[in-house]
Amino acid sequence: MDRHNTLRPTGLGLAALLLAAWLFTGTTPVVAQTLDRIVAVVNEDVILQSELEAEIATVHQRMQAQNQQPPPQDALIDQVMEQLIMERLQLAQANRMGIGVDDNTLNAAVQRIAQQNNMNLQQFRQAVAREGMDFAQFREDLRTDIKLQRLHQQQVQRQIEVTSRDIEEFLESSAGGADDMEFRVAHILLSVPEGADPEAAEEAEARAEELLTRLRDDGEDFATVAAEASDAQDALEGGDLGWRQAGELPSMFQDEVMSLSNGEIAGPIRSSSGVHIVKLVDSRSSDQEIVEQTRARHILIQPSEVVSREDARTRLESLRDRIEQGESFGDLARAHSDDQGSASRGGDLDWVSPGQLVPEFEETMDSLEPGEISEPFETQFGWHIVQVAERREHDSTQERRRAQAVQQIRERRSEETLENWLRELRDDAYVEVRLDN
Repeated sequence: MDRHNTLRPTGLGLAALLLAAWLFTGTTPVVAQTLDRIVAVVNEDVILQSELEAEIATVHQRMQAQNQQPPPQDALIDQVMEQLIMERLQLAQANRMGIGVDDNTLNAAVQRIAQQNNMNLQQFRQAVAREGMDFAQFREDLRTDIKLQRLHQQQVQRQIEVTSRDIEEFLESSAGGADDMEFRVAHILLSVPEGADPEAAEEAEARAEELLTRLRDDGEDFATVAAEASDAQDALEGGDLGWRQAGELPSMFQDEVMSLSNGEIAGPIRSSSGVHIVKLVDSRSSDQEIVEQTRARHILIQPSEVVSREDARTRLESLRDRIEQGESFGDLARAHSDDQGSASRGGDLDWVSPGQLVPEFEETMDSLEPGEISEPFETQFGWHIVQVAERREHDSTQERRRAQAVQQIRERRSEETLENWLRELRDDAYVEVRLDN
């Protein structure tokens, strides 16, 4: 799915992967010229034969670049058709909600892709043209990726809350205790409609047993079987979920994954969405995090209607001179600093880790030796002087664990919530597939 069950890879989406594939292979998809016709009706929208063929060619190209064997043609057509249907449904929902992507956002995304390919924008445009891809279409594909990401954020992320109790329970769980491990997992989902009779679940489980035989006994490639048989949105990526910490694994098969050795396969595993098969592709240990913390204090003067920027700077220069002549930094901070939070503590900011303060402040602070006082400098909050008291090496593993716990809980819940929302969206839609016509 890439981590969020989106129809296109996350990050910068399908457009970025397409370009990367073409840059590596030096070829472009070839689409047969056929008389266009409607191959599917999706609510009030349609999918054309030319759109289906173009997407199939794109998938072939990506699989070739990743050295992945495509599934049989019939299975590939079904998978691509379902992806196009889901994309249509989501884009229609995004339009109803007024979700758009302006040109400034799109331009920034294109710039990031260019940087990821070690190119400036002009070189990037030339590379796209050399590979035979229309740059305007590339931009529109990218606009679609971003629009879908925003839709998912609005539909899913805002519904998820993480409480202090959630964090504590997570850290006490097996997943929280394995926070120094990362797992690369692939999966196959055999979907069972919500409210289906027990026979449907039993049929899916029997089908999963057949696939397990192919995987374990016949030695078939997991990615190829996933591309052929999985109902998940990441099927054509071989079911690859990428590297995840334990808490980021979907809860329905988290325990099974953590009990596997690299290369082992587990299943069938039932959940509310269907029956799963999972493979632990690889696992690795993450490092303990030691950071250099700084304890500093500062005085802030904020410009206002009666205090100009120059006045603020001049006042701080005067205060700095008084401190250099022996007056107490803490007393002057309590009397003059506009930072009410730290002024009562004599300007003390307590211990801070890298990234906690705005860049301009942190850069100045990091340039000082213990005991040294800076010249006046400006940030978005006003004018400051800062003095470094001391520095230390700090094991921030516990803080990192709590921050990761929040992220992992959100990841897990958002994935499950998104999967359910996509299924509801599909179940409520009118879809007529006309491939047999």
